[in-house]
Amino acid sequence: MEKIKVLLVGESWLSTGAHQKGFDHFSTGIYETGHEYMQKAFEDSGFIESTHMPSHIAGESFPETLGELKKFDVIILSDIGANTLLLSKKVFVEGKTAPNRLLLIKEWVEGGGGFCMCGGYLSFAGIQGLAKYYRTPIEEILPVSIHTFDDRVETPEGALTTVLEAEHPIVKGVEGAWPPLLGYQEAVMKEGATQIAKSQYDHPLLASWEYGKGRVFAWMTDIGPHWCPKAFTEWDGYQKIWQQAILWLAKR
Repeated sequence: MEKIKVLLVGESWLSTGAHQKGFDHFSTGIYETGHEYMQKAFEDSGFIESTHMPSHIAGESFPETLGELKKFDVIILSDIGANTLLLSKKVFVEGKTAPNRLLLIKEWVEGGGGFCMCGGYLSFAGIQGLAKYYRTPIEEILPVSIHTFDDRVETPEGALTTVLEAEHPIVKGVEGAWPPLLGYQEAVMKEGATQIAKSQYDHPLLASWEYGKGRVFAWMTDIGPHWCPKAFTEWDGYQKIWQQAILWLAKR
């Protein structure tokens, strides 16, 4: 099988710290990424070739043409706000026009691309509504409708998964109880979409549908800690779900 080409966009951040030690103080910074568990699932598959585009790179480097997007079979946005793709340096600093890359993604899916959005503090609506994918072309192609407010559901007690469509290709063969999740994004299923799994609070956790000639998958929680803890990412089902999700999205 020819390898499926996946572009994962987001899942990186810079954290800063302030240290006060008596009279003296200093600050520190650290760059981190959160895609290692998904990356391992892709590498272990043997049939997925993945490229990671960190958030701070995506603003200037995310494709601006359909031709560039067509180099990939699947595109995943994970924990990266809409503004990063809308406000390039050319637009925000130079005050010039540029392609709307959210609209490009929609057109690419309509033509047959496989798209996935994963949850996180800067996905869907996001913390304080800052991810702001609601009322954008991305919301149009998703199988769920996005709230216009902070859509996080924090579940320190553990969100339990009920699989509703056990024969769906994304979850087929995933046996037993799923490890608990520590949070996810709340959203509303669209008519005609498939709710693959839900939480005990009756919110969708996995949803899918076909849009135009393409396929779209919504994974409403994170792809790693904290919402998706190690007990989940190190569970055998995690790799199986993601490998099967990529096959389904790429129509393989």
